[in-house]
Amino acid sequence: MIKDIYTQKRTVFSLEVFPPKNDTDILSVYSALDGLKALNPDFISITYGAGGSTSKRTMDIAAYVQKQCHINALAHLTCVSLDEILLGKFMEELKANQITNVLALRGDRPRDMTDGDFHSRPYKYASELVSIIRQNYGFCVGGACYPEVHPESRDQESDLYFLKAKIEAGTDFLLTQLFFDNSKFFSFYEKLRHAGISVPVSAGVMPITSINQIKTIVDLSGAYIPSRLKELFEKYRNDPEDFKKAGLEYAIEQIHELLHHGVQGIHLYTLNKVDTSTEIFKNL
Repeated sequence: MIKDIYTQKRTVFSLEVFPPKNDTDILSVYSALDGLKALNPDFISITYGAGGSTSKRTMDIAAYVQKQCHINALAHLTCVSLDEILLGKFMEELKANQITNVLALRGDRPRDMTDGDFHSRPYKYASELVSIIRQNYGFCVGGACYPEVHPESRDQESDLYFLKAKIEAGTDFLLTQLFFDNSKFFSFYEKLRHAGISVPVSAGVMPITSINQIKTIVDLSGAYIPSRLKELFEKYRNDPEDFKKAGLEYAIEQIHELLHHGVQGIHLYTLNKVDTSTEIFKNL
């Protein structure tokens, strides 16, 4: 189980991939995984589309990671559109595929979900999902955390309050949302420990390698873009190759600083890109 890896290694290295939007593209993900497994990550997480829209592909990819790549698979599971039957089916399928690690999330509200369905959903918080999985399935359970505060939280204090509830429900380790300013992570980590949360934490890093990524990432995550990073992107905005190099160099420097400060894990958001992930690992 992934929780055991944190006790055995000084630094845990992990990757994240996402399923394609349709079945016809799944072979491209398998091809990417064949390249990513050469990096020898400690585990690979597989995202789960809004409302479970990619749940079957999440399962298929997780099974490929676990059984073909022989790497620990961490299957994402969101509870926003989940009910008891769907949860039971998903967990039994994981077990049948020799997968024993789940990242329990509330998940984003699907665009077509009515207000009535959203407010009457069986599971409202990730902590409920964590508790059920631990009590009924005995899996290792990971959770998400937000160095720059969850978009729906009032402030960091309330964010930490709910995070602590998730830990008390049985969360074994945490993966952070991506961030570009390490000082945000260091400050958050200090507050997290002060709040009595002692589980391992992996820092989430995403390299920005194209100008189109910036707006999308900021809109989705709300991540703060430091002035130094803005200056790099402005300098190379009309040169895609140099822009990519600058983005990779920034991510590598960011990871080096995190490692220097003794972070327990690095979780790389790969966007299914083998070349950029390989370049980063080569420079660590």
